[in-house]
Amino acid sequence: MSIRSTLHLTPQEVWNRQKDQPTYVPEAYETDGFIHCTDGDENLLKVANLFYQSDPRDFVVLTLDVDAVESQVIYEDPDKIYPHIYGPLNTNAVTGVRNVIRTPDGGFERFE
Repeated sequence: MSIRSTLHLTPQEVWNRQKDQPTYVPEAYETDGFIHCTDGDENLLKVANLFYQSDPRDFVVLTLDVDAVESQVIYEDPDKIYPHIYGPLNTNAVTGVRNVIRTPDGGFERFE
């Protein structure tokens, strides 16, 4: 049985402060009302370079088991690539954490 997964990009310091807690919420959660996610590495690289290239912080990518997320997950985009999590993320749904490799100009190059 394969795991349905999605990805969430977050500054490493934000994740490190919450990773040992039962739940995680990103910095923009109160403003947005949900947690942004993206399906697929290539799609997430595009999002990262579009919205976060000017943010110099170190970032990590969380891989999430969609079926283990306790809050509601809704794909609201027509292509079903960008799910939103409406509620805090239970940290036990995180199945992997990868570092983000960036270019000298701040671009997002790959995840390892």
